[in-house]
Amino acid sequence: MSDEQRENLDVILRRSALPVDGDVEVQRRLLRELLSAQPLPGDVTVTAGALGGVATAEITVDGVRSRRVVLYFHGGVYVMSDAVLAAGLASEVGRRTDARVVSVDYRLAPEHPFPAAVDDALVAYRALLDNGVAAWEVVFAGESAGGGLAVATLVGARDHGLPLPAAAFVMSPYADLTLSGGTMDSKREVDPLLSREALHARVRDYTSGRDAALPLISPIFADLSGLPPLVIQAGSHEVLLDDAVRLARQAATDDVEVTLDITPRVPHVFQAYSPLLDEAADALDRAGQLLSAHLAGAERVAA
Repeated sequence: MSDEQRENLDVILRRSALPVDGDVEVQRRLLRELLSAQPLPGDVTVTAGALGGVATAEITVDGVRSRRVVLYFHGGVYVMSDAVLAAGLASEVGRRTDARVVSVDYRLAPEHPFPAAVDDALVAYRALLDNGVAAWEVVFAGESAGGGLAVATLVGARDHGLPLPAAAFVMSPYADLTLSGGTMDSKREVDPLLSREALHARVRDYTSGRDAALPLISPIFADLSGLPPLVIQAGSHEVLLDDAVRLARQAATDDVEVTLDITPRVPHVFQAYSPLLDEAADALDRAGQLLSAHLAGAERVAA
């Protein structure tokens, strides 16, 4: 990665950062305009679908023929974005794992606060299994809030006795809605997108009076024992860096295989900017290799 690439991206993100005190509907509109302006690769197709009554976006890359499935959870601090807007980044995960992607359009707060998102994610996963997809053919993936939701969904699936997927890949996970990580302050000046103030109002939208430290809201406080391997990536220039580090520490403490991959001097969900940033494509390549290895290992066990 060149310094020029990193500096150009920083300028772009600071210009497009959402207003801290913005109305939810205004923030949703601005984010949609920003993400919609980024065209999908020409070999990517997105079609509407559903799993167990939960809306989905089915994302396929030309040439992918395997039965593997990436069950994807979009970001947006649980109040913004949708399954289609995440298609660009989700397709890059599918491309590198030779898998089709099913992006879950879970319900958003404040209209649908916790546990709606977790409930929808679990319904979608159960329906995927009921449709004949084997758990060992599946990986979870998600960015930001979607990363936290992916881990919460694993915990919920384990507790409901569902077979667990081969692995999960989480990018810049939003995994502590108490906002207690030390990098909330220490990375404040270098994070071009997020801040404690920007997150605080949206926390209230999602928790709706519930304790933000509940394990399915903030999975860094969950018992992660028995979960499949986790691949966690983050950039060093983000206030959520501590969420990634502490989530990896909790996984390791609970005897979960975990890979923590921190890229220096890049922002929140930097993987989304692979056309602009060499390190983004490199990080996705590393994740794809790990996920493919975990899928192959799960297939051998199941055979």
